[in-house]
Amino acid sequence: MKNSVVTLALFLLPLIALAQPKQYKIAAIGFYNLENLFDTINNPLINDEDFLPTGSYRYNTAVYIEKQNNMAKVIAEVGTELTPDGLAILGVAEVENRDVLEDLVRQEQIKDRNYQIVHYDSPDYRGIDVALLYQAKYYTVTGSRPVPMVIYDSEGKPTRTRDILLVSGILDGDPLHILVNHWPSRRGGEAATRPLRNAAALTCKNIADSIALADPNARIIIMGDLNDDPVSPSVRSVLNAKRTKEETRPGGLFNPFYDYYKRGIGTLAYQDTWNLFDQIIISHNLINPTQGGYQYYQARIFNPPYLTQDTGRFKGYPHRSYSGSTYIGGYSDHFPAFIYLVKEKG
Repeated sequence: MKNSVVTLALFLLPLIALAQPKQYKIAAIGFYNLENLFDTINNPLINDEDFLPTGSYRYNTAVYIEKQNNMAKVIAEVGTELTPDGLAILGVAEVENRDVLEDLVRQEQIKDRNYQIVHYDSPDYRGIDVALLYQAKYYTVTGSRPVPMVIYDSEGKPTRTRDILLVSGILDGDPLHILVNHWPSRRGGEAATRPLRNAAALTCKNIADSIALADPNARIIIMGDLNDDPVSPSVRSVLNAKRTKEETRPGGLFNPFYDYYKRGIGTLAYQDTWNLFDQIIISHNLINPTQGGYQYYQARIFNPPYLTQDTGRFKGYPHRSYSGSTYIGGYSDHFPAFIYLVKEKG
């Protein structure tokens, strides 16, 4: 009888092993519009006069220090629900220069993550740029460049807007290309400015298509403040980003934030209407299980109660830094958007 028990136990060992749950690595990747993260030093080459101690916003050292602390608090918390390291990669918008990013990554809440910076000055008339922060323990950058958006207004004049930031690298063994965007705003009216965002989307699509043509196995993420919603022509038609994984074909793009928008959930509010301008759009290879490596798991909008205005005219809106020209000590007029990628442990 004793021998039979031993034999049975040996027989069951492989089955027990097969029944063990799979173990996964998790990487959180996000985007956050930091709402005018300027320094307090005048740069005569850009229009930063409002964000000076003598400017209309009275943007002084005390405000700058609190703004940096607030941004770091948010960044420190995003993604920690599933991974203690939080965001492995973070695209940001509305930063004045590299100096403000250097100050940001040194903030107490996130300094131990050792975020590295990819940033280029853009020709934007306000002097605001996009950038990428990344934890070197997860992501290794192999190349980066700014891609100018050559866009003309209705009078045929070139617009001074943000470049697209293209960063290529390796995410824990998997090649990953990231395009960080901040498309032209709707100032002047959504319809009147729509061609500008369509042109930006086309530039972005051409970059992604070129990458995919050179490497059909490429994993690509398009992220940013697009100043358009998932249903806008720039996103739905020009990028041709699909609502579902089932609709997304090889070489195509999937927008996991589409359903959030359809449910009335956004990342910013204007005139009592929610918009979802902050999106992370991914290539088919990130939703193709046969591809192996990191795959898309979930999309989230980070909107805890403290990031929401709880009183006054803008109750329920994102708790921003300024109301008009009055500093109110908030965070940003946008909520962060992020996704989780998972990879089976070998």
